[in-house]
Amino acid sequence: MAGSFPRRALISVSDKTGLAELAKGLNELGFEIVSTGGTRAFLQQQGAKVIDIAEYTGFPEIMDGRVKTLHPKVHGAILGRPNVPHHAEAIAAHGIIPFELVVVNLYPFEATIAKPGCTTEDAIENIDIGGPSMVRSAAKNHEHVGIVTCPSQYERVLTELRTGKLSHALRCELAAAAFACTACYDRAIADYMAGMVGKLVAEEVPEGVTVDGAKFPRVLHLDFERRMPLRYGENPHQAAAFFVERNADATTLAAFEKLHGKELSYNNLLDLDSAMAIVREFDQPAAVVIKHNNPCGCAISDSLSSAFEKAYAGDPVSAFGGIFGLNRVVDLATAEQLCLPDRFVEAIIAPGFTDEAFQLLTTKPKWKNNVRLLRVPGWPSSTSAMTASMDYRRVTGGLLVQTRDDVADPESEWKVVTNRQPTDAELRDLRFAWRLCKHVKSNAIVFAKDGAITGTGAGQMSRLDSSEIAAKKSGDRCRGGVVASDAFFPFRDGIDQAAKAGILAAIQPGGSRNDPEVIAAANEHGMTMIFTGRRHFKH
Repeated sequence: MAGSFPRRALISVSDKTGLAELAKGLNELGFEIVSTGGTRAFLQQQGAKVIDIAEYTGFPEIMDGRVKTLHPKVHGAILGRPNVPHHAEAIAAHGIIPFELVVVNLYPFEATIAKPGCTTEDAIENIDIGGPSMVRSAAKNHEHVGIVTCPSQYERVLTELRTGKLSHALRCELAAAAFACTACYDRAIADYMAGMVGKLVAEEVPEGVTVDGAKFPRVLHLDFERRMPLRYGENPHQAAAFFVERNADATTLAAFEKLHGKELSYNNLLDLDSAMAIVREFDQPAAVVIKHNNPCGCAISDSLSSAFEKAYAGDPVSAFGGIFGLNRVVDLATAEQLCLPDRFVEAIIAPGFTDEAFQLLTTKPKWKNNVRLLRVPGWPSSTSAMTASMDYRRVTGGLLVQTRDDVADPESEWKVVTNRQPTDAELRDLRFAWRLCKHVKSNAIVFAKDGAITGTGAGQMSRLDSSEIAAKKSGDRCRGGVVASDAFFPFRDGIDQAAKAGILAAIQPGGSRNDPEVIAAANEHGMTMIFTGRRHFKH
């Protein structure tokens, strides 16, 4: 910056985090601070020396603050290049004092639209105009101007300014971050407006007609921030990282806190997400053991330690080296179960850990230094919806998008299709098995009894194969229990297999052309069967 000008910084922010310290540091370095409205008032309250932007431009803020920085003396001070002769002439002719630093963060548009009851008027008024204009101008002219868009940048900026001026490398880095900031901001606004258009179009279309674009935008923009690198991908030769949604809800995996243990891998996070999704299905204390993204054990009970003990007993061999999910704060009794000899735990995710449980898990077992203990502070309940409403899956050259399979299955739509009605105990187990079944890879078969898995068959090409695996895993433990199937039984052989294992009740979607044959088989075996009318494939 040419030496003939005073050092000036323009500050206009919504987020005041760290702002007092930044302004104090700039004043100490001899900067004059020019500011607007609420930012100016805040800085003056903090004792900073501030020049009102209206004093600089000679033009007042008008139209409820909609017009305050959209002025040639502001943008000339940001975009001007004093080392270019005709720029220098214009700067002198119009009394422009160039800004060395521009500090701007934008109106909280995304936070506003996320609030319950947000109106269209509220959303529109939180679309920042002057802010993005200043950010883009400063980023374009980063050769002469430092653009600061996030409080996390303040300390580094002050450190460099104390040594003289901002380095070219930092100015380039700040400019890149600034353009990324405005791109994300504009994308959020564009998506919101597209949603408004979709609603308007849907309102004009007769009921029952599907409108292209009413549910899914014509162009899909995804906005994720890298949270951390991972140890590796699905295999050690694959690199991986974890990206999270901006403003992700505290009830999602994005909000986890790792309290202990070694680095996480790609597979760890997949399994931890599945574990959390399963135990959140239940209001009672629940525990699940995940292996290769399938539950090999799961149970509900009156206490967390009892639920864990029953879940582990579902398949102790497969549980070795598993991922464990619990829907209550882990207490000492549960930790003692986890630490029994010959048990090996990779990771545990829960709402929290008592001090005694944490101490035991991190000092007693052989795996004490490696086990990953994760806490999700806003742990979801069975009645709270996870915030991610869409599922995404990459395919070669494209992306598959669908709504999440997290809609409750109303029991009012269930139908008992056999001669025998389920007993109360059977109905409780059918509910348990049905909730669990949708989290098992297709073809999915779940055998359960007394609120616990006795055996699962997952990911087989034949439903009969899955039934045979579930029966083998269960042994005699499933006698008097129930079976859940994620899709209809295409033939009676699956029911015959379940009856042979001692199963007395079944739950499935129904809908096969062979339903009469399957129902007849259930009646022959004295089984009761419920049709839910809804399939739960998971590929």
